[in-house]
This record gives sequence, structure tokens and C-alpha cells, in this order.
Amino acid sequence: MNFVSKEYVSKGWSSDKKYSVMDEKGTRYLLRVSDIAQYDAKQFEFNMMKLVSSFGVPMCQPIEFGTCEEGVYSIQSWIDGEDAQQIIPGCPDTEQYAYGLEAGRILGKIHSIPAPASKEAWDIRFNRKIDHKMRKYSECPVKYENGQAFIEYINENRYLLKNRPQVYQHGDYHIGNMMIDHSGQLYVIDFDRNDFGDPWEEFNRIVWCAQKAPLFASGMVNGYFDGEVPLEFWKLLALYISSNTLSSVSWAIPFGQEEVNTMLGQAKEVLSWYDNMRDPVPTWYFKGNDLQ
Repeated sequence: MNFVSKEYVSKGWSSDKKYSVMDEKGTRYLLRVSDIAQYDAKQFEFNMMKLVSSFGVPMCQPIEFGTCEEGVYSIQSWIDGEDAQQIIPGCPDTEQYAYGLEAGRILGKIHSIPAPASKEAWDIRFNRKIDHKMRKYSECPVKYENGQAFIEYINENRYLLKNRPQVYQHGDYHIGNMMIDHSGQLYVIDFDRNDFGDPWEEFNRIVWCAQKAPLFASGMVNGYFDGEVPLEFWKLLALYISSNTLSSVSWAIPFGQEEVNTMLGQAKEVLSWYDNMRDPVPTWYFKGNDLQ
């Protein structure tokens, strides 16, 4: 494809270089460029995006994949809209909840793709991650107030990881990776952390949703389950969130004190939602009966 303009896009944490490009007809696209060493991973990501798109998921449509002087590239359709995390918190309660329901239903479509049978058992895989995160936290010079509550909860509930199914995951599913176009349609973006794993682990980023718009977060859970949410989901989600929170502060240190403070504040908020990890159902959760 030939482009007449190319503008750098600085948003996001991805290591990809992103550009807004335009062809001779005035059609805009998203161009993502990665290091050539990521060729296999990026080809997998592109192919999986094509498969997810075939299920009717509103997202950047994958159009072209290949190599260039800068490395490996993909061209995707451009979504003309605004960041969901800027729009949704300002919407009326019913709209926030409705967007959450839609996000949950979309996630259900993504999770309809099973993981290869050759994948290592989930409990072995995730327990290894937990051990690594606990070690990182013990070595970290910054500690959470009552961080021990996370560790105790994880150790008491590791047994829940046994025999969990594995599916295709977006890998970073939360309000910060969604957009609202000018017609009000919700779109999912940034599949660059895609993986296979427990479908319920995909909710581990719901912390960001609950902080921005609790009704959206509640709708996401309710839309996904389309009915009563099982208690086992809440118990496992609390484990996944505890594990993520443990590793967040050591991750934040290289980015400066502001990021560290963000993670310290988030951990404090998570502990308040879960009554210091004594109640697996977070205080922000709303069944939504009055909003449908």
C-alpha cells in the first residue's frame, strides 16, 4: 500500500511504533512497526486478529502484514473516535453499564477460541508466575501497607488454579484499550499482549475499569456471564488481582516515583474493595438489576 502522509502516534505502553497513515484516496489506517526479532509473534498476533475479527468483534481490522526496512509491520483499519476511558466515566449510569455489558459480551466472543491442547497445564504455569512475583515483591525495597494480605490470600487459594480451561486471550483487556467511535460504538484495540490462558484471568485488569467507572466494570462481568456470576469466579479473580498487584510496585520503580505512588494507591484501594482480602466479592460490584 502507498501512503501520502505518516504521523507518529505516541499513545500507549506498547513497544511497537505506531503511525496514522493515509493513502491517495484519503483513507486513514493504523501502521504498527516492530523489531524484526518479533516476526513470529507479530505474525501470530495478526493471524489471530483476523480470526477474532471473523466473530464480529468490533476492532481494528487487520489488512496487511509483512517486513520493511524498520522491521515487521502490520496495517490495520483506523478507528475514528475517542479513548473509552475519557468518554465512559462522563456518561449517564445506564450508558456506563451498557458499555460494560457490551465489553463483557465481546470478551466472551474472544474467549470462544480454545487454546492448543499442547499448552502446559494452567496451574503449573500460573503457580510459576506467582512464585516469581512473590520473589520480586520480597526483594522490592518498597512494600505495601498490609501487603501480607495479598500473599496470604494467594497461598490459601492456589488450589483453585487446578484444572482451569485455557482459551485465547486479548492479554490486556480493560477500559484503557477500548475506544468509542462517533456513532457510540465500543471498539477493542491493542492485541499485542495476546496469549492463551484461563479465561477468568483476563479480568485481572478490571482494577483499572473499576477505578475509572465501577458501573462499567460491573457490566463487563455481568455481560460476560449473562446471568448469575459464580462465587468461584470472584475467588479466582481476587487471586489474579492479588498476584498482579504484588508485582506492580517493582515494575513501577524504573518509571519513577509518580508511577510507584500510583501503584501504592491502587494496592490500598484494592485492599479496601476486598476488606483486606477477607471478602472475594469487591465492594464496587453492582448486579445491575435496576439499570437494564
